[in-house]
Amino acid sequence: MVSGFTSKYFKSSYRALSLLNQPCLAMPQIKQLQSHLIISGSLSDPYAAGKLIALLITSHHADLWHAQHLFDLLPHRSTYVWNTMIRAFAERNVPIKAISLYKRMVDSGISPNNYTFSFVLRACAELSDVLLGFICQAQVVRLGWEGYDYVQNGLIHLYATCHCIDSARKLFDLSPNRDVVSWTAVINGYCKSGQVVEARQLFDEMPEKNVVSWSAMISGYVQVGLFNEALELFNDMQVSGLRPNHAGVVGALTSCAFLGALDQGRWIHAYVDRSKMELDGVLGTALVDMYAKCGCIEMAYRVFEEMPYRDVLAFTSLISGLANHGQSTKAVELLTRMANEGIEPNEVTFICALSACGRVGLVEEGLRVFESMTGVYGVEPGVEHYGCLVDLLGRAGMLEQAKKVVMEMPMEPDSYVLGALLNACRVHGNVNIGEEMVKGLVKRRLDHSGVHVLLSNIYASADKWDGVEKVRNGMEQKKVNKVPGCSLIEVDGCGL
Repeated sequence: MVSGFTSKYFKSSYRALSLLNQPCLAMPQIKQLQSHLIISGSLSDPYAAGKLIALLITSHHADLWHAQHLFDLLPHRSTYVWNTMIRAFAERNVPIKAISLYKRMVDSGISPNNYTFSFVLRACAELSDVLLGFICQAQVVRLGWEGYDYVQNGLIHLYATCHCIDSARKLFDLSPNRDVVSWTAVINGYCKSGQVVEARQLFDEMPEKNVVSWSAMISGYVQVGLFNEALELFNDMQVSGLRPNHAGVVGALTSCAFLGALDQGRWIHAYVDRSKMELDGVLGTALVDMYAKCGCIEMAYRVFEEMPYRDVLAFTSLISGLANHGQSTKAVELLTRMANEGIEPNEVTFICALSACGRVGLVEEGLRVFESMTGVYGVEPGVEHYGCLVDLLGRAGMLEQAKKVVMEMPMEPDSYVLGALLNACRVHGNVNIGEEMVKGLVKRRLDHSGVHVLLSNIYASADKWDGVEKVRNGMEQKKVNKVPGCSLIEVDGCGL
């Protein structure tokens, strides 16, 4: 006869096991449940252990590392438990840990199944580890899991992501059950490789398209600079009855920015508001960039202020926009605001800030920004930053100081750096430094037509017409042709 205490104990254990199937438990409740299962000994059951670990991983306040600690303490681990942990790390963008667990699983004598490979291949793609992908494919074939759709899709996605598009296409062509996921993976692979013609051909052949497929093709066009085609496809997607997702909207906004298509950009912004899309860093920055490049810097500033979280990309985009609109003082102030909000500027941010200072002659501010790169943020200036500094000093007429910067650079000055100094020589009529810089460009074989034209203009600005004639004759002898100018205007979002 079972005592009352024992009967009560078994009822409690049964109740605890039944709670494992409830996904809405809070973390304190899950940990209480864990304590009970440990005391009762039920945690030795692989089913109970797997369910508990799954709860720890999928709850609202998931504790991945607590789940890992519990996993390490388990005396017996089933394939389901291994897969649960591998999947958790793969989906939480910790692919190295997922791969490590997979290797532990194989070393412990547990044979991976089709679900294991779908998670491991995802981790390989995240790491762009194509070599490990080849190894996994060999194991997939050896164990007989190659016939499962999600394993095939995982392999196709891996090779497409790692720019092994031929391998991805071969698997795709041999696959008997191609679904929208496999089609989209190959299209995305072609786009990432810059082969948008092949991607579009495959896209048009798709028997069924979803919003991810459309967005992949739109992003592919944006990547290679075919912005008109990207916007046309964005409009076609809506005609097909699909609502654009985050990636599609960002791609369309990027196209609007480069084309100056303000009206369509405004419509997309209204769509974002109507759809209550989260104004995250990527989408918010795309809107800021679009408005800034389309001439609406006030609207760009307003969107920037509405963003719940502003990262370095958002700040950099607005600093660049302010500089291009002649509001350099505000651009430099924004750099200070970044520091106050705890956002560290990157190399591009400093280029934009230095360019802003150069446009209006903020020499002291520009020097302070340049010095803060290494002194405050530990960012080593690159040749682009030195070019901006030379341009800043040159515009202000401080040619000797600009020349000193060029001579003391820790790397070889490129054509942009020397060109900035040459242009300053032209503006201020300094023939001597101009001639010296051109000689340096000739030695580096960087004396393209623009350099000769600049030197000719330097002579002309100093009324040294014999020098102008000498340069022109030299260009004829060297058969250096001036690159003809061209203009571009936008009509209805199309370049003409």
